[in-house]
This record gives sequence, C-alpha cells and structure tokens, in this order.
Amino acid sequence: MARLDPQRRPRPRLRAAGLLLGVLPLAGALLASLLLPWIVGPGLAAGHTASLLEPLPVELTDATPVGRSTVLAADGSLITYFYSHNRTPVHAGQIAAVMKQAMVDAEDTRFYEHRGLDVQGTLRALVTNLSAGTVREGGSTITQQLVKQTLLQTATTPEERQAATEQSLGRKLREARLALALEEKYSKEEILTRYLNIVYFGEGAYGVQAAAQAYFGVPAADLTLAQAAMLAGLVQTPTADSPLADPDRARERRNDVLERMARRGHITEQQAAKIEPEPVRPAPGPAPPNGCVGAVIGGFFCDFLQRHLVQNLGISQEQLENGGLTIRTTLRPDLQAAADRAVLGNLPMGDPLAATFTAVEPGTGKVLAMSVNRRFGYDAADPAQESVNLNVAASQGAGSTYKVFVAAAALERGIPPSNVITASEPYVSRVYRNGTAPYVVDNVGDNYPPTLTLEEALIRSSNTYFVALEDQLGSVEGPVRAAQRMGLFSLDPVADTIIAQRRGSFTLGPEATSPLALASAYSTLGANGTQCVPTPVTEVFDANGQPVTDSSGTPIPIGFTCTPEAVPSAVATTLNQILVGDTALPIGTGTRAAIPGHQIAGKTGTSQDRFSVAFVGYTPRYAASVMVFNPKRNQDVGGFGGGRGAQIWHDAMLPIVSAQPPAPFPPPGIPLGPPLGPPPG
Repeated sequence: MARLDPQRRPRPRLRAAGLLLGVLPLAGALLASLLLPWIVGPGLAAGHTASLLEPLPVELTDATPVGRSTVLAADGSLITYFYSHNRTPVHAGQIAAVMKQAMVDAEDTRFYEHRGLDVQGTLRALVTNLSAGTVREGGSTITQQLVKQTLLQTATTPEERQAATEQSLGRKLREARLALALEEKYSKEEILTRYLNIVYFGEGAYGVQAAAQAYFGVPAADLTLAQAAMLAGLVQTPTADSPLADPDRARERRNDVLERMARRGHITEQQAAKIEPEPVRPAPGPAPPNGCVGAVIGGFFCDFLQRHLVQNLGISQEQLENGGLTIRTTLRPDLQAAADRAVLGNLPMGDPLAATFTAVEPGTGKVLAMSVNRRFGYDAADPAQESVNLNVAASQGAGSTYKVFVAAAALERGIPPSNVITASEPYVSRVYRNGTAPYVVDNVGDNYPPTLTLEEALIRSSNTYFVALEDQLGSVEGPVRAAQRMGLFSLDPVADTIIAQRRGSFTLGPEATSPLALASAYSTLGANGTQCVPTPVTEVFDANGQPVTDSSGTPIPIGFTCTPEAVPSAVATTLNQILVGDTALPIGTGTRAAIPGHQIAGKTGTSQDRFSVAFVGYTPRYAASVMVFNPKRNQDVGGFGGGRGAQIWHDAMLPIVSAQPPAPFPPPGIPLGPPLGPPPG
C-alpha cells in the first residue's frame, strides 16, 4: 500500500507547525460537535432535533447551485456558456458508483451511519493526521462540508463570504446545526449527490462532472476506479495534489484513497495493488468556452446577445453566469460560417481594413449572423482581436445606400418612379447650402445622363438627381423620418440636427452608420413595409426549464417587436422591384451580388473620400449589409460599394440562397415605367 516517502516528510519544526495548523480546525469542529447538545438544548439528545433547529437557509433548501448558462444557436448547436464557476450538475444516476464510494471513503467513512455530525470520525481524523504528520482526513462530515461549500459558493457579499469561511467556533456550531437539519430533510443519496456536484476539484472544475471532463475528458458516469480515487484525493488540497501540477503527489493521494477503500472492503487488495504502481495518466478535455471571447461561433453576435439580455431584458450578469439559464438564439450557424468565409476570403484576419457582414430576417427582426475579419477579444496588442462590436457600432458613413430613404419619402409624397429630373453636372442645390456657400454636388465618373427618372437614377446611383429630388421635396425631414421608421436606429441621435441644419448631403450618406441598423432598415423593404426591431434571442429558460421571470415573477417578454406599414407596402414593393435592377441590369452598380435564378434587391454606397464602402442586399427571406472601413482612422479603402462590398455579400449568401427555391418579390404597388433592360432573372 502507498506510504509517504520519508524523503518528502517535513522537517521537525515545519512538521510541528503543520500539525498545529491541521489540528486546530479539527479541534474546533470536535468541540462544536461535543458542545452542540448543550447549546441547542437537552431535547436534542433525546432525538427531538427538528423542533429545536433553526430553519434551513434558502440556499440549502434549493438544489445545488446550477452554475453555467448555455447559449444555443437556432439549430440547437452550442455557441458558448456563461459561468463564474465551471459546473454541470448531474443526477445521482449520472455519477459512477465507484466515484461515490471513493468520496465517502476518502472524506467521511461513517457517512451512512451518522446524522450529520460524527464525533468518532473527528477523533479518528485527529489521530490519523497527528500520526501522518499532515492533513490526511478532514474533521467535518460530508454533510458539514456541503453546508460550508453551499454557503460559500452562494454568497453574494463580502460579509457572507467572510461568515462562510471565518475560523470561529460560531461558524462551526452553525454548520453543525445546519448539517443536522439537512440530514433530517434529505436522504443520504441526495446529500452525497449535492456534495459531489458542488465540491471544488481544482483546475477551475466545480463538481464531479466538470472534474471528470477537466482531468480525463469523460463524463462522471464513466469514471474508472483509478480515476475516481484520484478525484476523491483532490478534495482536501486540489491545487497541490493536481496531477497536472504534481503527478507524483497525485499518485500518492490516489493510492491513499485506494488503500482506504480496500481496508473497508469496498475494493479488493488485488484491485488496489494492481493500480498503485501505475502513474496517474490525466487526459484533460478542452475547457468549456466561457463568454463571448470563447464563443465557438459568432463572437460578435454573442456580444450583441449579452448586451440585449442585460440591458433590454433585465437579466443580470450574475444571473447569466450562475443561473443555469438556457438561451436559444436566432443565430444561423450555416449563414454565420458562410459569412465568416466570405469576409476572410476578401480581407485577411486582422487587416487594418475591417469587413463586416450583418444579416437580419425580414418580417421578424431575427439577427441571423454577424461576421467581421476579427475575433471578439480584449487584447489591444493583437490586431486580429476587437472588443468594439463593429457590426453594431456606428463609425463610418454608408454612402448612397441612403438614397433609398429619399426615394421612399418621394414615393410617399406621391412622386412616381417615372419622375423625370434634368440635373446639371455639377448640380447646385436650390434649397440646401454648405454653410454660407452654395451646396454643389458632382457624380462619380461620366456614366450619368443628365435626364433620368427616379427609377433609373436609383439604379445608376446618380448624386445630382437625388440632391435635385431633395430640392423637389423641399426639406430633408421626410427622408430622415422615413429612414428612422424603417429601422435606421443609428440615425436617431443626429436626426433632429440634420433636419435643423438642412443637410442636403443626407442623400449621400455621410452620417456614421451601424451595419446592423442598415440591414434592419432594408429588411423593412424585404418585409413589404413591416419594420421589426433586431432581436438575437427567441427563448430564455431557467434551470428548471421554465420561462425566465423578473423579480415579480412575471415572465420576461422576449417576443419580436414589429410595426406593420412602417412605410406603406406600396412604397416598399415598388422600391423592391426597382432595386432588383441594381444587381440584375447592366446599368446597376451592384451586379457582383447577383445570384442566378434569384431576385436580389440591393444598393451600393461609397462615403466621401472612400473612407468606407457599403452594399446592402436583400430578398423576402434575408437582408444583409456589408461595410468595409478602417475602424481606427480614416483611410481610402479603394474601390466602391459595388466592388468588395457586393462581392462579400455574394460570397456569403450564394450557398444559402442557392439552397432554397426562389423567393420572388411581389409586384410593385406603384406602376413603374417602361423596362430599363432585360427582365431580371
């Protein structure tokens, strides 16, 4: 049987000090146990414990602290966990019988005989530790340890943590009283299971399931005798006895547990002798992901989700990390993966230029994917990490994508798609000014006839036509309000200022724009005028599988928020048919986004000095924006929205759209003019 290596025994003075440190807590526990009948009253000795004990704290009447919350994608696959303690509670039947026995033999040999306190066991532990020269047995029963660990791990204030750990007779007495009460209320099987689910095994693993995964990569139900003995030996000093830190010491502790199991007849001498010469062979499983930095997929989506849960739904961070919630989200892993490939296929990870792809479902507001050529993280020295959610933040302008809002306002005012304007090159606004100077605008390139209809001007993306159309409207308020109603929420903080300052440049999209807001606004067109607030979650359940509630017990409202006719359906369906031409007609600026056999509506955008390029494409099923810009400084990104922007959109959406039957847009609610080219495919 295993014995302490004489060369590893402490020197006399250190040994004496260690003995003193080991004996004092045990002596305190012993004293508490011996004095308890006189402190709580003589009736205790007569067996009338229930009437004399204080009520159990709620922490001890509840189940084991549930630990981590699980975040799932729309298809049920894992995105990440949130936890402060890595714990996965399991039922008694999910723990190997040999693990239960090893823990009892290692920690509390008379567990099935006592009623929460064990004076005989405390005395034996005192003698054993004095003889061994170190702490080989604890003085507290498993029930007492369960009380201490539960109170410690559920503590929410420094005072509660102090009360759970202070070295005082009062704490020992309270633990003893609560241990007796637990034994009155719960079966031995329940107490042992709760203890195995709460005890710390080192390596960040709380509970036997997490420990089995952390050290051996197996579930607790599959632990072998050797593995169970090693884990049981960790509980007293998990850091020092870890096989990952000190394999020899872990082997010594494992063999000590095996010896005790054999001595009590729970395994044979031969079983112990066969294992003892063998080294400890840990095979650690991967640590479960924690938070958005560790997300398996969609780190930036996860960040948006976390903020939505805390800020919009009122779920606290503590509840998120320790409430055992199950959060079902709207993330489409297939679209997320396709988008990740698309952005990285066009711009490498960590490139100074950021490429964002953000997708929303028209008619529901479900956020389907958020991709960036970055990893979500907080290491500022790593150019491949970014903690600012570039899919949500408003940083650069989206260029001519804003012309759609001017067109929507014009159609609402009764100006038809056939509305003809002849605009000079350059065009000098009759309504808007650049400070005290006239507001003058040019087109980019020479492919713009001076006389255009609204329909053709939108497909060609004529700057001069749309400033002239703003002149015709007489105020920028209509386009600004149309954009807000459609869901361009990044405009809200500056909308009134744009109107008050009569910024004719609005149609050219210089305002800092959130990629998510841009996708949201165009999804309103895809839903024929119904605007839905972008939402990343569909269901949140508590640890019992019930819908999560607020402090009053009312279920938290998680449904989608939609506004029918945010713009008239006739306007939306008309714009849809016009914008199909942007990808389908030779005169369109977004032809790279075309997917044969499917109607793709879209609009390109390029901001002033090409500090950003954008493309928004959509169908009745999907709306997604692409923006490319430098998030750290102004930089000419090169090209236009119909180049890299449309290409990323195409590469992301091709496998998704092609896998489904075509979803054509409904006919226009306002008659269009004569065809501008071949019919869209």
